[in-house]
Amino acid sequence: MLLVLVRVIKGPTVIDRLVAVNVIGTKSIVLLLFAGILFEQLDMFVDIALGYGLLNFIVSIAASRYYQHRRSLEQKEQTS
Repeated sequence: MLLVLVRVIKGPTVIDRLVAVNVIGTKSIVLLLFAGILFEQLDMFVDIALGYGLLNFIVSIAASRYYQHRRSLEQKEQTS
């Protein structure tokens, strides 16, 4: 987990940072499911994990689209 945090902070590219944040989100979902098993309330923790996973997916898509749009604008400025 520490290596993933290093990648988020010092990632050479934005894509590396985005992938590292997604890895943290995925590990958080797994930890939520383990907590549900531990506390014997799996149904509640599955709902929370699904909501968190959906939020993680939407944020990663939005960040990717933003990065792609910004990159295309920079390329248009360089060619002009």
